[in-house]
Amino acid sequence: MECEPASCSLFAPGDRHCIIGTKTGKLQIFDINATMCLETIDAHESSVSSIDMSPNQCSLVSGSADKDVKFWDFELIKDTTYSETRKKLTLVHARTLKLSDDVLCIKHSPNGKLIAISLLDSTVKIFFVDTLKFFLSLFGHKFPVICMDISYDSNLIITGSADRNVKIWGLDFGDCHRSIFAHDESIMCMKFIPKTHMFFTGGKDKTIKQWDADNFKKINTLRGHQSEIWAIAVSPDGRRIVTSSHDKSLRLWCKTEEILVLQEEEEMEREEEYEKSFLEESNKDTEEPDEESGLASKKTIETIKSAEQIIEALDIYTEETSKYELYKKECEISRKELPQPLPHVMFSLYDVTSPIEFMLEVVKRIKSSELEKALLLLPFNYIEKFLLVLCELLEKGWETEIVCRCVHFLVSVHCKQIIKNENLYSVIENLQKVTEQQTKSLKDIYGYNLHALNFMARDIIESEEISLFIDASRKYKKRRRRQKKIERAVAVNKIAI
Repeated sequence: MECEPASCSLFAPGDRHCIIGTKTGKLQIFDINATMCLETIDAHESSVSSIDMSPNQCSLVSGSADKDVKFWDFELIKDTTYSETRKKLTLVHARTLKLSDDVLCIKHSPNGKLIAISLLDSTVKIFFVDTLKFFLSLFGHKFPVICMDISYDSNLIITGSADRNVKIWGLDFGDCHRSIFAHDESIMCMKFIPKTHMFFTGGKDKTIKQWDADNFKKINTLRGHQSEIWAIAVSPDGRRIVTSSHDKSLRLWCKTEEILVLQEEEEMEREEEYEKSFLEESNKDTEEPDEESGLASKKTIETIKSAEQIIEALDIYTEETSKYELYKKECEISRKELPQPLPHVMFSLYDVTSPIEFMLEVVKRIKSSELEKALLLLPFNYIEKFLLVLCELLEKGWETEIVCRCVHFLVSVHCKQIIKNENLYSVIENLQKVTEQQTKSLKDIYGYNLHALNFMARDIIESEEISLFIDASRKYKKRRRRQKKIERAVAVNKIAI
């Protein structure tokens, strides 16, 4: 369903409708079953930053950068253009609360008595819902509060900010129970587990962390995303959470029956940090990266240029192949060898004579680290052409490793679209046959070389009677002992002080 640029959303009661807050200050109501926009309401003069439904599910609240918080009631009206039997859902403006600064986030308390509003001045204002009278002001964050949540019993409110701190407040007097340095980068989302005082936080440091708001301790750290985490949703039973990230993935996390010991988790984290620091030091000495680079989550100038080169090369390839086919037909009709058509200007630049050689040179000249990222940017109509080219390259046995890598990536990413396209069935069958033939010889070579290297390594070790890893293990043990001595000395000094 097409909509204007969206900034926030929620489901209406009954899960048949969804409401979208847009960057143009509008609220759009969509009928999910009918896949149509029922109504577009000019709600605010600026971008709608947050919308939240009241606990009784009879109304919702919207906040905007125009410094207004507006209350809307759900209403069913008759509309013959929509349906003659069913009523249409709409929103009716009930009240407006004007504030001194831009609104960033809104949250109702579960008992329906209070509403918390995060402002651009780094404070959170709390008002009574019925009278809209001011109740509390929560201040202490260095930067504006990006996300917040209120516990099921309406006793605690948690706030997360770009200052990387989580603050736990009491809703009775507005006192700060504890400020926790939670993430290495900005905190983007947080959510209480239903019927508990435990909550999850997600940040730009690619991690999700679980906390206890009563004991102020970290329970667990979940890693898996490759980029910033934008949103968290917790199931009503608290056994599953879903996280959304800038790495273009949604991850479902399930609670296990495994017993968690906090002391062991803390010790494991300390060991991981120590090993990471040890690897960083060793990598500085060898000048080698310790992590393998993954797919980029954002477009870069290099990947866009590489994708444009492939698209341009495919256009030249189709143009030249059609030119050569036309030339062959003319030769058959005239039964003479006619002068060959002039090759494309780019052929001389790449020092090739045929369109298929030109395609191979273009692919070879793209950096290995940028190849898959460039293939992600190709439109699907060019992917069809590119698969035909790759099939021809495999049949000729040219650069089998690079070509197989491209084929595997394109088929795994665009699997569903390829399956639905009947024209590509024969291409995929040919690719399967050719790859089996070409990769078999490569596997034999790699296997032979691998076993030969292993044999040579064993021979060297036996002849010199030393282990290749003895020096590294000794160095690691020495550093470990030195670190333990430092930790003991620090502990003794603290006790003495």
